[in-house]
Amino acid sequence: MTKKLLTAAALTLLFAAQTPPIMAQNHENPFLQPYTTKYEIPPFEQIRITDFIPAIKAGIAEQKQTIDNIVRNRAMPDFDNTILPLENASPILERVAAVFYHYDGAMADDAFTAMADEAIPLLNQAQNDINLNDALFERIKQVYDNRNKLKLTPVQKRVVEKYYRQFAEQGAALPADKKAQLIKVNDELSKLFIQYNRNLLNATNAFNIVVYDKGDLAGLPESSIAQAAQEAKDRGLDGLYVFTLHAPSRLPVLQYADNRGLREAMYKGYTSLASTGSNSNLPVIEKIVKLRNEKAHIMGFDNFAQMMTSRVMAQTPENAENLLMQVFTPAVARSKEEVRDMQAYVDSHGGDFKIAPWDYYYYADKVKAQKFNISESDIRPYFALPNVLDGLFWAAEKLYGIKFEEIPDAPKYMDEVTVYDVKDAKTGEHISVFMTDFFPRATKRQGAWMEQMQSAGLYENGQQKRPIVYNVGNFTRPTGGGPALLTLDEVETTFHEFGHALQGMLSRAPYKSIAGTNVDRDYVEMCSQINEHWATSPEVLKHYAKHYKTGEVIPDELIEKLSAASTFNQGFVTTELAGAALLDMAWGKNNGENVDVMAFERQVADSIGMPEEITFRYRSPYFKHIFGDDGYAAGYYTYLWAQVLEADAWELFKEKGIFDPKTAASFKKNILESGDTEDPTVLFVRFRGHKPDANALLRLRGFVPEKQTKGKNKKK
Repeated sequence: MTKKLLTAAALTLLFAAQTPPIMAQNHENPFLQPYTTKYEIPPFEQIRITDFIPAIKAGIAEQKQTIDNIVRNRAMPDFDNTILPLENASPILERVAAVFYHYDGAMADDAFTAMADEAIPLLNQAQNDINLNDALFERIKQVYDNRNKLKLTPVQKRVVEKYYRQFAEQGAALPADKKAQLIKVNDELSKLFIQYNRNLLNATNAFNIVVYDKGDLAGLPESSIAQAAQEAKDRGLDGLYVFTLHAPSRLPVLQYADNRGLREAMYKGYTSLASTGSNSNLPVIEKIVKLRNEKAHIMGFDNFAQMMTSRVMAQTPENAENLLMQVFTPAVARSKEEVRDMQAYVDSHGGDFKIAPWDYYYYADKVKAQKFNISESDIRPYFALPNVLDGLFWAAEKLYGIKFEEIPDAPKYMDEVTVYDVKDAKTGEHISVFMTDFFPRATKRQGAWMEQMQSAGLYENGQQKRPIVYNVGNFTRPTGGGPALLTLDEVETTFHEFGHALQGMLSRAPYKSIAGTNVDRDYVEMCSQINEHWATSPEVLKHYAKHYKTGEVIPDELIEKLSAASTFNQGFVTTELAGAALLDMAWGKNNGENVDVMAFERQVADSIGMPEEITFRYRSPYFKHIFGDDGYAAGYYTYLWAQVLEADAWELFKEKGIFDPKTAASFKKNILESGDTEDPTVLFVRFRGHKPDANALLRLRGFVPEKQTKGKNKKK
């Protein structure tokens, strides 16, 4: 294509100006040329921090040349001369941005963070230069207006409609004065997101609890005590015990520590995270809320929530809130029953206190053990991480016909990463690269997530490439020479993020913009959440849940107890999740005037009837989903929205059999492979046979009786 020749010529002078210091050190910037590694995995061992800024600038220049070529083309705008070039506006920028954003979440040391301060404004400006380019949008609009006259496939037509919609949503149709205002707001927001995330990471790393007497750790598993001892040793505090806010350290304290004061200290440390001192996110949130309100008005909406929901399946904040309250109300009622059970346990065991938020995990575990004769300590020895991964891959092969082969010599950004070649189990065809990074470190943000370093789809050379997908987690590290033993929650999280990975890896959508997880936000969580069910299905447990010492397969008795307890504590789980989603939606409707973060949270909690024993899953200062960027802002409800789809879809698997070949093939074709090639409701109905049934979620959570099904696997 002409574009490629012009791009190469345009970049020659730029590279000559930027690379002498690098060349003098005999180092070539790996981002500037296509990777020569197997499957084009980024050559991490060659990447230096100093490579990012030159590559970003080179990519921006390449992107600019591509856009100039599009808008200067005198031919009538069509799919081939306007939309396709946009799909591959800058291979350089695509390569460097994929690694940059991954490192920003998982490898953000001081040197990277300092570089990111320069990089993120450049990346944001580059995006603005595309989104708000009048001449470019005019050509996209012409293709959109003529889409029914052009000889487009249905998928190409959908790509055109998506580009037009997204450009309009980003302000491309605004008058010049409004565009200038939008650019200013977007720039300020991007800087605030950087500050918010940095404050959160610094505050997380700054907090710790030092325990001097092992007697104060009664109730904690030995693995947690060993981990705390190792943390202390790493800090030069041999003989002591250090606990942090990272989930593998925090959650065992809340769930198992007999010392109520220790639980309270951990709970308050977490729920006040990034709320005080130099790392406080309170002033950052105030500015974000005001700017988002301003942005919504620029875009012609009454508020930010209205703007964000208009772009997805929900359409309006009211629709989202209606679903949330349908779930929140019965969840609160159930949580009150749970609190009564816990209070009765406290009273019967001589406790002279009222259940407080820092008691919830601890006494829920006690009641669970009492009711079902099962505790985390009973099942955790069966959840060694290597075995869990074996079960994960085994289930995927039975369902979707894929197998995972480790690539021991593949490039890695650190030793703890494992890289797999994902192949068709019958033909051996390469399907995807899959990478895992499961343990916490100071440079990694909290939580677990899936992303990709290369999307499926059509690339600039006309080649259809397969994806490079990764899962990141913060799971309990191995201690004492044994394997990492996961909690049940960590097992389900592993299956959850792998569900996202499956949608990325198996995608057969022909264009990157509609491939994999590039779907509506309130649809994307369906694949991840439904995959959690296989984690605790008896047939799958029998395959992978083996005692890490003896190799004994998990007994039927334990499986039955797990099944019986599957809806236990769902009042708490659903209340904190739906409560956080309602808080998010309230922030989206806030007009930005006189924002007092903590007062606003209390107001929302009072208005929805949040139980005093339960707080929001994430409080605002560490609610990274909605304040760390715009990804889930006014969209955290999508987890529950997608759970309606997931619950309804799972009922079909239960009816037909969880490994029924026909059902699995239909799910693979219509959901996992399709991406955004068609309207998600159409795809769901094609798989399920009817529109989503909201009551399926209430049945799944145990709030209403389970639907009677025919066939196999009537119970989870």
